[in-house]
Amino acid sequence: MRNEISTIIELSEANFYSNCILGYGHFNSIHPGHIRYLKHAREINKLFVVAILKDLSCEGLIFNQTERANSLAQLGIADAIILLPDNSLNKAVKKINPKEVILGKEYENSELEDIKETIKTLHKTKKSIFFHAGEISYASSELLTISEDNLKNKREKEFLKALERQNITVDCLREASKNIKKSNLIVIGDSILDQYTACEAIGMSAEAPVIVVKELDQKNFLGGASIVASHISSIGSSCKFISIIGNDGEGSWIRNSLKENSVISELIIDQSRPTTFKKRYLVENQKLFRVSRLDDHMITKEMTKLILNKVESLSCESEGIVISDFAYGLISDELIEGLEKCAKKNNLKLYGDSQSSSQIGDILRMKNFTLLCPNEKEARIAMNNKDIGLDELCRKLMDKTNCQNLIMKLGANGFVVYSKSLNNSLQIQAFPALSVNPVDVSGAGDTLLSIMATGMCNESSIMKIAALACCGASIAVDTMGNNPIDIDKVLNKAIQIISKN
Repeated sequence: MRNEISTIIELSEANFYSNCILGYGHFNSIHPGHIRYLKHAREINKLFVVAILKDLSCEGLIFNQTERANSLAQLGIADAIILLPDNSLNKAVKKINPKEVILGKEYENSELEDIKETIKTLHKTKKSIFFHAGEISYASSELLTISEDNLKNKREKEFLKALERQNITVDCLREASKNIKKSNLIVIGDSILDQYTACEAIGMSAEAPVIVVKELDQKNFLGGASIVASHISSIGSSCKFISIIGNDGEGSWIRNSLKENSVISELIIDQSRPTTFKKRYLVENQKLFRVSRLDDHMITKEMTKLILNKVESLSCESEGIVISDFAYGLISDELIEGLEKCAKKNNLKLYGDSQSSSQIGDILRMKNFTLLCPNEKEARIAMNNKDIGLDELCRKLMDKTNCQNLIMKLGANGFVVYSKSLNNSLQIQAFPALSVNPVDVSGAGDTLLSIMATGMCNESSIMKIAALACCGASIAVDTMGNNPIDIDKVLNKAIQIISKN
């Protein structure tokens, strides 16, 4: 039976693990991708040892080997953490003589001499080697094994560890929340009317296997890019919103709601399509199904030119452009190209999100952005790779899009921030999902994008803004429907977590 905390030893002391499976890496900032890898190794062999790389400035490591080993040991997944003295995996294999070695998928065709020599050594001694990043899951099953209260405490402690690792104090968060209110942004994207219809379950139809419900009440909410604009305005920043609507009642409702939320909007009526409308049917807090009314053909060249002209006219008084693409035809390749040119010309930052739930989007269309916010499934589809580890996926995505910062959304497992430094090394930090039993997850990504864009406009530290976004997303999912966020409530949530722990 292993201890709750792994043992940390020098390689010279590793004489008793010849039947183990050996893992390997630097583990600069522990996140869900690492945990997948570690748990998968544990499933292969109950005796599990991890060799951890020493400090290398060229890798952009912000924590030394001992600090990284201690963080890994706290997870208690491995039996022992071995401190490599010279970063040679091959020497470690010869010293430990493990039964198996497990490496990330990115090492399978590695040109690194040490890795190639390690593979030769293992083949020569007839030992097994696996290349696997762990099982990918887009949901969490933790509530099956841990109580809601305990899971909440666990995630709050993870949040506090993230703050500690990034030297983020309450004063830092207060200052960041003040700066958030000083931004001036243009938001472009699909306008959606989200309607929630509360129902009473009557039973099963006698004529066919169909659930019968009785409508009780309904409520409309802003959705898509229109709620992103409303979040930004509610935070206290200035926001100009450009979108298209149909010549219908739903479009009029969106226009009036944006006005009530103090959003300055430029809504172009497209006679060729209805306003995108989504109706969700619920019994209690359970969603039964959704009905969508939409037309997702791409906008015309004339409309693209009209939108770009509006953006250009607003650029002189703006600091950034937020593109919230739900893949319903507004964000065309031509429009993205024009927005990138406009941003470069006027020194504006670009913030982007391409959501692909029931539709097909492509985050790779967004190049040279200050920030991109895909979820893991969207990123893997875009990169056409379901096997590589999370860190390698994000590195490749950042290289391909040339974005400066990336937030990889992991659903119930929170999100991971990747930020390039001046020397192109990556700073990485995971933040947990603070809400353990959410009511409605549909607004988390919109809230995160809104807080990140407003915060980063004023040169605030990405990690400080991410900490606030973590709290904001948890508030968003604890109520039904998408409601404009209050940044003071977000700050208070962070302070409450810090105060009680």
